[in-house]
Amino acid sequence: MAGGQPEREDKVSLELTEEILQSMEVGMAFRDYNGRISSMDFHKTSSYLVTASDDESIRLYDVASATCLKTINSKKYGVDLVSFTSHPTTVIYSSKNGWDESLRLLSLHDNKYLRYFKGHHDRVVSLSLCSRKDCFISGSLDRTVLLWDQRAEKCQGLLRVQGRPAAAYDDQGLVFAIAFGGYIRMFDARKYEKGPFDIFSLGGDMSEANVVKFSNDGRLMLLTTSNGHIHVLDSFRGTLLSTYNVKPISSNSTLEASFSPEGMFVISGSGDGSVYAWSVRSGKEVASWMSTEAEPPVIKWAPGSLMFVTGSSELSFWIPDLSKLAAYVGRK
Repeated sequence: MAGGQPEREDKVSLELTEEILQSMEVGMAFRDYNGRISSMDFHKTSSYLVTASDDESIRLYDVASATCLKTINSKKYGVDLVSFTSHPTTVIYSSKNGWDESLRLLSLHDNKYLRYFKGHHDRVVSLSLCSRKDCFISGSLDRTVLLWDQRAEKCQGLLRVQGRPAAAYDDQGLVFAIAFGGYIRMFDARKYEKGPFDIFSLGGDMSEANVVKFSNDGRLMLLTTSNGHIHVLDSFRGTLLSTYNVKPISSNSTLEASFSPEGMFVISGSGDGSVYAWSVRSGKEVASWMSTEAEPPVIKWAPGSLMFVTGSSELSFWIPDLSKLAAYVGRK
């Protein structure tokens, strides 16, 4: 349908405003999971989304056509965290079986393991891939953060931490952050063995670090903690700009939050299953969506799009309700 194409591009170029955010609701959902979704990732340059679930499945979706392209079962190892490599049908995932903590490089195209990365001795709780090179980092409850090259089975570097680590590369892959114990430590990806070049304080929040992320432009970062705090910091100065509060989470859950593509808003799950959105500029809550679930959903904003996705016992695609917006535009 060639005629419909320009219209879709127009919609994407709509600037995300508070009104658009408030109008967002579930436009489509996949309800065929037999367990909770534990992780998901968007590919940066294609329209693919991958999910990992407690039902031991890895599923590949094409968001553009809203279809599930493939389901692969990881019955032997289970699956917990999943991330795309630069290749749209190759992922790295962590297991969830309690006896083999290797990370696996898997081709979804032909369901083949390309490599195993052995080194962790307890559950991997953080996984981040570098966009620039074929590197990635993983943080584990074994109190180590390991640095890897996708082409080698053995880790390239090891950093010891005191507590559960949250780790992430920035969008350029030049720096990475490791959060634990009330602080975020900033490392130069090329000289990490020299130790952190900066250490940012979280203003006394000593609860477990869950997820650390950079905004797309690298200027902001967020950190979620198990007592329901979402901290937003200036990633250059380390200044704490805002702290948003949601319901604390149980010890076996992860609180995830995500920046909108231009870094103006933060969306997050909550310990009571709800979803919230805040304006970074004002620090105020701008929208919330209640839930019947009792655990925080995983949540990710789709790259360059007016859409975010949540994963709980189902996979939900949230988009603006244009009929609500029509009323708003009419009022102006």
